[in-house]
Amino acid sequence: MNAPSPLPDHVSFGRSADGLLVALVGDTAFAMAPARDGRHFLVTGWRIRRPMEEWKRDDFYGHSGELADEAAFRARVLENAEHQRERRMLGRVEEHSRAHTPWGASQGATVYAEGVTSHSTAGHGGIKLSAARNRKVHPMLRSKGGWYEEDAEWAIVAITFSHLFTAFERRCAERTVKDSWPDAWEAIFGTILMPGESREKDRRAFEAAHANDWVVASAITSKLEPGFVEVVATLGGKRGPGTEERRFLVACDEYHVGRFGFVIDEARHQVYGGPSDFAGWR
Repeated sequence: MNAPSPLPDHVSFGRSADGLLVALVGDTAFAMAPARDGRHFLVTGWRIRRPMEEWKRDDFYGHSGELADEAAFRARVLENAEHQRERRMLGRVEEHSRAHTPWGASQGATVYAEGVTSHSTAGHGGIKLSAARNRKVHPMLRSKGGWYEEDAEWAIVAITFSHLFTAFERRCAERTVKDSWPDAWEAIFGTILMPGESREKDRRAFEAAHANDWVVASAITSKLEPGFVEVVATLGGKRGPGTEERRFLVACDEYHVGRFGFVIDEARHQVYGGPSDFAGWR
């Protein structure tokens, strides 16, 4: 039998004091934390200065998504280890900064390369490109001032200057641009994103398919009609002044919100005009 591949020397796995599967990559700690219904989540901590066997759930505060099983946990930890290794090789430089950003004064900067600098502030952050660098960004994605916020727009910088980012960051960036700016992705790469490949395209398709259907805008578990969810729905899920609203009752075991909303089936879900659990409808 083949021997298992050795772990990188800066990665270790173990069990916490309360029995959680845990891992350490550099200063970053990971745990597979249980949730309801047999689910598990990847949680993270930073610089826990005790042996693994003394760690506890309270040491972890970051939430990094759902995990299918222990194999998925180990894969995510090793992915992060490779990401950290690549990031060290890229030679990014940390600098003190008080530069003005769209989100307030910078509290620190990371220089990826000349003309590509990431700034952190008290509440947010993002990447600033020099004028020369910014001209290389595709016109469909280019920010006029060269600022790209950290939640989603950073991905525009990553697909433009991919050599400055790790493989993990490039995968995240690809997913983000496809989800948020599918038209630009298709134009830049000469491809057509299929259903399931872009959240924004899927949202548009949902809205087109259900433009004349009642889509739930708000919902509350009914205390007046046990076993039902009372919902307020609008045509196409639209909101705003003057929008017609109707109330329906949906059985609790049937009410499962999809990616873009719950669609009322008028053959089964009858318009409801009785006493309401919504404060605004009483």
